Amino acid sequence: MHPNLTFRKPSKAQNVEFARQRSFGTLVVHSEKLPLISHIPFQLSADGLRLEGHFVRSNPIVRALDAPLEAIMVVSGGDAYISPDWYGVDNQVPTWNYVAVHIHGTLRLLDAADLRGILERISANMEQRLLPKPPWKLDKLDASTFAKLSRQIVPVAMDVHDIEGTWKLSQNKSEDARTGAIAGAQEAAIGNEVQAIAQLMQQTMDK
Repeated sequence: MHPNLTFRKPSKAQNVEFARQRSFGTLVVHSEKLPLISHIPFQLSADGLRLEGHFVRSNPIVRALDAPLEAIMVVSGGDAYISPDWYGVDNQVPTWNYVAVHIHGTLRLLDAADLRGILERISANMEQRLLPKPPWKLDKLDASTFAKLSRQIVPVAMDVHDIEGTWKLSQNKSEDARTGAIAGAQEAAIGNEVQAIAQLMQQTMDK
């Protein structure tokens, strides 16, 4: 997390909602040699206390989970390069604006019987965003296909201990400088989901 507390003012509820909307992140688990890293979809509960997902059975993280392990889910939003020229003031330096949420907790394997419920909740979370398209449901798989799938993946859950967020959106600059940065970022569009970051920058000014 960014050490400047100016960029860490959003509430836990905002960080939880951000992670729930993204529903995809980078899971990092400590191991004896190097950290184990995997990119996975997930479902975070509305209260932010439980995260659930699944891994391919051959994933090294699964082999490491003979006992629960401390883990961090890194949920990244958009990012945008900010040129110091856009501020309209002297003695500034280049930077990147971004949003990121870190979910800390204890990761554990679940029983195979929990897999179907997790798959149903994760898919339902995404499919409801596609309305009015009829939601895809797990019932569309025949029993043999689901049985084969079940042998290939394993369910996991994280008991969440803490959620932290960095919302670096030029809040430490003057209003004129922020206005210039928004316009410059939108025009240059260097980064990922730059328009979304520009909108968040504008929202911090409108409050």
